[in-house]
Amino acid sequence: MGFLNFRVLGLVSLLAMPMLAQTQSNRNQLPEIGVVASDAVTIDKEKLIGDAIMRQLRGQAPLIQDPVLQEYLQDIGNRLVVHADNTKFPFTFFMINNPVLNAFAFYGGHIGVHTGLIAQAETESELASVLAHEIAHVTQRHLARRIQSQQRSSPLQIASMIGSLLIAMADPRAGMAALQTSVAAGQQASINFTRNNEQEADNIGINILFRAGFDPQGAPGFFSRLAEQARGRSNQLAFLQTHPLPQERVAETITRARLYGEVNVPDSLSFQLARARIQARYMSNPQRNLNVFQAQVNQFDGVRLKAAQYGLAITLFEIEQYQNAQKVMDELLANDPENLFYLDLMTDILLEQGEFAAAINLLKPLWQSKPQNQVLALNLANSYIKAQNYDPAIQILRDLLLVDAENILSYQLLNNAYERSQMKKEAHMAQAEIYALISAYPLAIDELQFAYNYARHDALEKLRIRGRIDQLRTAQANTQRLSL
Repeated sequence: MGFLNFRVLGLVSLLAMPMLAQTQSNRNQLPEIGVVASDAVTIDKEKLIGDAIMRQLRGQAPLIQDPVLQEYLQDIGNRLVVHADNTKFPFTFFMINNPVLNAFAFYGGHIGVHTGLIAQAETESELASVLAHEIAHVTQRHLARRIQSQQRSSPLQIASMIGSLLIAMADPRAGMAALQTSVAAGQQASINFTRNNEQEADNIGINILFRAGFDPQGAPGFFSRLAEQARGRSNQLAFLQTHPLPQERVAETITRARLYGEVNVPDSLSFQLARARIQARYMSNPQRNLNVFQAQVNQFDGVRLKAAQYGLAITLFEIEQYQNAQKVMDELLANDPENLFYLDLMTDILLEQGEFAAAINLLKPLWQSKPQNQVLALNLANSYIKAQNYDPAIQILRDLLLVDAENILSYQLLNNAYERSQMKKEAHMAQAEIYALISAYPLAIDELQFAYNYARHDALEKLRIRGRIDQLRTAQANTQRLSL
């Protein structure tokens, strides 16, 4: 879906992966030093902190809002989380547009992945191995345990630490320097996991990987390649700058993975399509991409040929060769008519050519069978808006928000539909929710004040608006006094 694609800089990595060798007899006897929850940081408190940080990330470092990639990443993450123990809350996986290879986890089950990580992974199991490691950090509450050791920290120190994480989006090393000035040097480990934490996350992570049906060899394969790349070039490997990956760690990972035996996992079409989408839309210029994908079309077959054709179609779309792009997509869709990657791009192609009815007819039957799918719902709503048929778009988006209340794209499209429909009150209310999702509470409250004025004589609506204003003021106060 091409109508909104936000970009973001990278975060300092919280990913370091030492792997201790185990014997076959005790491979499932994993240490669980993190399962005893901190009294100082309850689950509710951890979720509150995670939510506050996530809102700041949306506001200060916009994330990629790409429903196709988001759907794919969340699906992979969910497949892993199902096989994790000690899960206390739903996990949220999100993507950052940065070629620097990186991934990280923070409070409340939030896991971020750089586009560079997916682009450099060669198999889905390699990507899943990183996500499984980060999931283990969350389920074992390693962050909470680090905070517990610093429970005398003041609210100002906590706020400074969060601010330093945001600074680190621009430069991991700058972020580390900021941490040293905002928090005592001895407490910089607040965002660095201890070796014991890493051992636990490695062991549990690879176990999750195996149980979820991925190839455990994905971890050593990925880390071996990273270690090789790091010997001559480290500027694209952010987490290796602060968390080196020496050869013994790779060896330990290989030993650990071998204990699970060989697992043959077919090449994933969705993974290869995600890589092609990232390359075509986020990682290079169209002319270079045109050459790359044309060469791949001539070189590959099977799954990778389809991914190369898809990447070529995106590139043709980017250079406004819509009819040529449509020819490629017609062939792909003929063999896989419900593929969300294909449907998303075909919708963009049709809309750019003004074929609004064709886009609606393409999506509507599939959406009716899967109304909660965000790719189908958002694309269909956008198609209705382009066709100036606002009522069905509004209903689709409101229904989607009932199951995904933090879907910022839904609110942005809803705001667009309301404005075009001259529904002033509703447009201000939708804009208020957008501001709330990026922690801009004063602006959100201002929007609700405007909405209140448009409510006129509707006493019940005015009551609802006042209630929402009170909720936002409480959220703002909680964020301001956030302490542990």
